[in-house]
Amino acid sequence: MIEGIERLAPMEIERRSFEIINQELAEQGICLPEDQREITIRAIHASADFDYARNMYYSPGAVAIARDLLRQGTSIVTDTNMARAGISKKSLEALGGRLCCFMADADVAARAAALGITRAAVSMDKAARLPGPVFFAVGNAPTALVRLRELMDEGTFAPAFIVAAPVGFVNVVRSKELIMESGVPCIVCRGRKGGSTVAAAIVNALLYGIKRV
Repeated sequence: MIEGIERLAPMEIERRSFEIINQELAEQGICLPEDQREITIRAIHASADFDYARNMYYSPGAVAIARDLLRQGTSIVTDTNMARAGISKKSLEALGGRLCCFMADADVAARAAALGITRAAVSMDKAARLPGPVFFAVGNAPTALVRLRELMDEGTFAPAFIVAAPVGFVNVVRSKELIMESGVPCIVCRGRKGGSTVAAAIVNALLYGIKRV
């Protein structure tokens, strides 16, 4: 047996990971709000980054609002197929919801090329035409968040909820601030950190919490 390696059954690995996260949070003196705890911990679990214990922003009543929307079978739109793949389809479909990502659609690519803008921005326009409330999980493209804010400011579309977690350097921080300032219910990973895996982890935490109630 190799020294320093924990031998765990596959189903025990996640449980052990959460034990380690909770232990290290306690050692750092971090006490997370109860309604936000599982969501923040899943973001840490997805990234192995404890900065999420400090940089997560939750608008007033965000968790309850998000879960109410998911219970109603709302559509979730992602800005990457990676985020779409990471969200639990089984949990969402059990609630009558569906997952959409328009980034690879031919009409989105053609319009983006014609206008000289990103496919992420154009995909938000397409998402705005979906019926009913729309829940967004953005983990890569700040241009998606900027376009959503533009649509809100124009008065042509109101997202029901936004998980804002793009990662990177160009316009990332400001795009997240635009969402926090908009008044839309949201969960935001402030700063430069985030990613599709983190966005998916946040949505999954919301879904799993519903399943246990």
